[in-house]
Amino acid sequence: MNIKLQQLNHFVMVVEEGGFRAASNRANRSQAALSTSIKELEKILGQPLFESGNKLTLTPFGKICLPKIMQFLNAYSALDNDLRAAAAGQQGRVRIASVPSVAAKLIPSVLAAFCEKYPKVEVSLVDDNAAGVEARLLAGEVDLALGNSSNIEDDTLDFTPLLTDPIGVVCLRDNPIAAHSEGIKWQALLKQPFIRNGTCTLLDPTPARVLSQKALYSIENITSLFSVLELGIGITTLPKLAFPTNETRLIWIPLTDPPLKRQIGIFKLADRTISPQAQSFLDLCIQYLNYTDESD
Repeated sequence: MNIKLQQLNHFVMVVEEGGFRAASNRANRSQAALSTSIKELEKILGQPLFESGNKLTLTPFGKICLPKIMQFLNAYSALDNDLRAAAAGQQGRVRIASVPSVAAKLIPSVLAAFCEKYPKVEVSLVDDNAAGVEARLLAGEVDLALGNSSNIEDDTLDFTPLLTDPIGVVCLRDNPIAAHSEGIKWQALLKQPFIRNGTCTLLDPTPARVLSQKALYSIENITSLFSVLELGIGITTLPKLAFPTNETRLIWIPLTDPPLKRQIGIFKLADRTISPQAQSFLDLCIQYLNYTDESD
């Protein structure tokens, strides 16, 4: 016969309350039921816990058992609290991968709200390009990923769209095409030296892919890209979110023909249940980002 958790609790209650009557009130059980519970525990252990002539006095065996039982019950209570907290998303870890523009401009607001609501949850955020973000999710390195829907071709991924991000041209403010600040057609860019970057794959399904195909330069790193653009040796295309809001030397101009946009969203593995913590982060992303439209 196995020891029951209730029997251990009843034993400690009798000791703490100084008698069966007070302990029975605390346990909301009759004195007879409490006494039976203790007797069953003694039978399982093979030794009495209380002196037969004085039910308030512990036997030597009872004195040995008391601290061990209390230690176990405290550990059990802590485990119970931890598991319930984890189930409620109050503890644990969330791993997120994001494309740099989203990580820099949008994630901070979500992260601030998440940390305030779940201060004990560890958050790990890594930025990567769109393909890298997807690869990290598929490899199990992260729980959630934020990126461009055009890179999601695997049916094992579950994608939730959040916002659209328009594509535009980036050039120096003294470039003649900067006069078209309200928008410009891709044909007007053909005579400009073009710098290809990782987001230029967004041009591929459109006639504007000619710009990328005739590029003289190719730069993947976004910091290096802006440094080269500031030298005035070429132009490029970028999503609006990828353009720094505090940029003074360069200008972002929306493409009007074709008017291109990328769909930004959050995705997870379709065949796997995410943790409560990750689900909470996903819900906050939807709450904070789903109403935003960067084209406004």
